[in-house]
Amino acid sequence: MRYLFLFLLAISFHISKAQEEDNRRANYYEAFVEVKDSIDSIVVYKSKRELITFHQKQKVKKYIISLGEVPVGKKQFEGDMKTPEGWYSINERDSMSHYHKNLGISYPNTEDSTYAASQGLNAGGAIKIHGYPNNHKGSQIKHFQNSDWTVGCIAVNDREVDELYRWVIVNCPILILP
Repeated sequence: MRYLFLFLLAISFHISKAQEEDNRRANYYEAFVEVKDSIDSIVVYKSKRELITFHQKQKVKKYIISLGEVPVGKKQFEGDMKTPEGWYSINERDSMSHYHKNLGISYPNTEDSTYAASQGLNAGGAIKIHGYPNNHKGSQIKHFQNSDWTVGCIAVNDREVDELYRWVIVNCPILILP
């Protein structure tokens, strides 16, 4: 009887986590769409907290995102907690990440590096699109979904980063707008 109770408790926890993500989708997403074609370009609207993917100029899907802890303004220096703005590309993939999986963004570009150097500072780097931190607690999910918590990266949930990881093409252009 005790094992049945623990089994039912585990199932209800799994269902409640899935419902929480479904509620997020219902509250913020357009109709859920399964990605079935490659993603060959991405546009991020920081002010709307949206990442929109495209296949051959046709919109594929919109994702709700979290940004760096200082979401307004363009990333200029290492440690400023801002998310970059401008044209970049997806230049790497990492499935052995501290944040589930990630897609690397080619920040800093030449302009970013030149500006930071002119100020005697480092532009920083290691900007990614990633999921939740590994070993996070279920109680942290609402925080991740409803706040800007990264050090400058773009975050989605783990299921979404799995989808992006699978479908985003090599050197996919990404435009990050204010």
